[in-house]
Amino acid sequence: MEATAKVTFVRIAPRKVKVVLDLIRNKDTAKAMAILKHTPKAACEVLEKLLKSAMANAEYKDMDTTRLYVAECYVSQGPTLKRIRPRAQGRAFRINKKTSHITLVLREAE
Repeated sequence: MEATAKVTFVRIAPRKVKVVLDLIRNKDTAKAMAILKHTPKAACEVLEKLLKSAMANAEYKDMDTTRLYVAECYVSQGPTLKRIRPRAQGRAFRINKKTSHITLVLREAE
């Protein structure tokens, strides 16, 4: 059995989230939560909330919460918000504000 949690349209670039996801992949939930609490990255706040949600989903499915680990975690790019920055001599530069869709899957260790 597995428990899944997703969060979409997070205003963090996917490459910044991927760095933190690589830290918690294949770790048990207690260790992953400790890593997220003590890592000074902006994505950790969102991922901590997502991990709590996945753990709650696992508890709802009557899974053993002490044996859970992060089996899969991945991020894909969402829609990009395009903004304009005024520049010299009447020109305009585009600023791309990227969004992320993050998925977290928990499974029971055997």
